[in-house]
Amino acid sequence: MRFEKWQALGNDYAIIEERELGFELTPERIRRLCAPHTGLGADGILLVGEAPKPGPVAEIRIFNPDGSQAELSGNGVRQAVMYLRRSGWVEEDSFTVLTAAGEVRPRIHGELCTMDIGRARLRSSRDFPSGDDGGRSTLRSAGREFAFQFVQVGNPQCAIELSDDLDGLDLNRYGPGIEGHELFPRRTNVSFWRRTGEHAVRARIFERGVGETMSSGTGASGAAVAAVLRGVQSPVTVTLDGGELEVDVQEDLTLSLTGWARPVYAGTLADEFLEELRETQ
Repeated sequence: MRFEKWQALGNDYAIIEERELGFELTPERIRRLCAPHTGLGADGILLVGEAPKPGPVAEIRIFNPDGSQAELSGNGVRQAVMYLRRSGWVEEDSFTVLTAAGEVRPRIHGELCTMDIGRARLRSSRDFPSGDDGGRSTLRSAGREFAFQFVQVGNPQCAIELSDDLDGLDLNRYGPGIEGHELFPRRTNVSFWRRTGEHAVRARIFERGVGETMSSGTGASGAAVAAVLRGVQSPVTVTLDGGELEVDVQEDLTLSLTGWARPVYAGTLADEFLEELRETQ
């Protein structure tokens, strides 16, 4: 089974074409594949296959390393998009792909890719059922109270503005309690952020099903929306541990995300490991 390892700002995925699979990707098999020492070592799996309807070049399914499926990942989809273009699935630099969150329209320009990822929402009956139209509330995690902005960007985001302790914050102390908080029935990503300029913020991400991560496209988008709602001007440059992403936030909260993605290596799984995966339920 062939695969490629890609990364975007340190957020790494294994990309597998569905036609390469000889078995179903169950949660346990995904965990085995993503394991850092006994598997490929990845922040998730991008499964690329034929789209079930005319129009999109491909369908991209996104799996977290804990075996759960994500609706959208800005970094992940960008890696898959660049892979599709590089692998000959499409010759154009602008096309459409299908995700669980809907259609995404990327535009490739050199080493960068801009993706229109739809319109953000500040409420969700499934992901933040107690929220009002403004999406603002408070919660407690590990004994500390946080004010947050809820943002739905394909998947749920809890954006928390901090004043001065962002870089020293222990994300592994506070992140799990927020990700699994009762306010978010399907769990949530967490973006801790602070403004650094008129068009800029610094953010650190605790991602649902992943934990602390060097970057997250939807996490950066959630932070950017929250920042714009508090007076930061769009487009917003979001500085993450892995690098910078640019998020353009329109007045109606329609978003586009610009960044890079690069291949790391290509390989094939060993027959012995494949047999282990087949025996795993």
